[in-house]
Amino acid sequence: MDHESRRLRLRARLDELGVEAFLVTFGPNVRYLSGFTGSNAQLVVARGRDVFLTDGRYESQAAAEVTGPERIIYLAEFPPALAEACAGLGVGRVAFEAEHMTVGTHEDLRAVCELVPTRREIDRLRREKDAEERELLKAAQAIADAALPEVLDRIRAGVTEREIAIDLEATMRRLGAQDRAFESIVAFGSSAAEPHHGPTDRALAPGDVIKMDFGALVAGYHSDMTRTVFLGEPSGRLRDIYELVRAAQQAGIDAVRGGTTEGAVDAAARRPIEEAGFGPAFPHGLGHGVGLQIHEGPWLRRAGGDVVPAGAVITVEPGIYLEGVGGVRIEDMVEVTDSGAVLLPTSPRELIVL
Repeated sequence: MDHESRRLRLRARLDELGVEAFLVTFGPNVRYLSGFTGSNAQLVVARGRDVFLTDGRYESQAAAEVTGPERIIYLAEFPPALAEACAGLGVGRVAFEAEHMTVGTHEDLRAVCELVPTRREIDRLRREKDAEERELLKAAQAIADAALPEVLDRIRAGVTEREIAIDLEATMRRLGAQDRAFESIVAFGSSAAEPHHGPTDRALAPGDVIKMDFGALVAGYHSDMTRTVFLGEPSGRLRDIYELVRAAQQAGIDAVRGGTTEGAVDAAARRPIEEAGFGPAFPHGLGHGVGLQIHEGPWLRRAGGDVVPAGAVITVEPGIYLEGVGGVRIEDMVEVTDSGAVLLPTSPRELIVL
């Protein structure tokens, strides 16, 4: 990946931020700007040069993964090494990620430079995915798509939520996933009324709704998909709710295009659910960006005022959850273009009865 061009984009922000350097300490952001996949690293992007820091465990890995920035390997705690690097760069004002710096690190750095807090500055750069990122997201989604029919074929009465979750994750790994994208959600019957239900030993019974929220991880990039299916014919009420959620999702997908606001997309999908009288039963935002993190910007939510850029990859995932009855959620990732949304999954969205 072209990490240098990403650093150039951040470097172009220095003047507007009124700083001479930007200190990056959040792992996914360090990876985005440098390519480093280890668990501990920091990056200073300055006008003249960039400095990458990590500890002695990752010396060889950093040499293989990080090209361009000067590499500093420290053996003791990193705050003194980081302060020394900033002093060596001769930078007076340094921007930092306010959500991702400890008080101790802040105190050490304050002795050598003036610190300027920023929020979600690099997150905004990451919203628009480049071609390589979009290919990795499609690869992760393709694995989830391939895993779903295999697992559906093995679902029988008596299987537990936990067993289905394990089956999903093992199948995705066998199909080439580096790992699961997140802890899979599998919920049967009334448990499907919990939007983020953790799998238990509850056994599947005829007539149960089955909600599965899962994804694959490929080269650090995540996929995210939810399908709701039924073991046996659903009640008329649940069938109607399923079709309402499917229509709401399509309304949200139809509203997606580069330049629209997060809130406008959310409102498009929320409107049919509210008009049907189920507004309180849809308690979460419509979706989120996906990339190096499973949840990242843009954030499709009520009154979200930020623009959704072309090139972003987002989820569209309306749901209706009825306590004591169950719940339905349908979720798909879409690529945002100037003319609309391109669905990444190939899995059917029509109601499935097992």
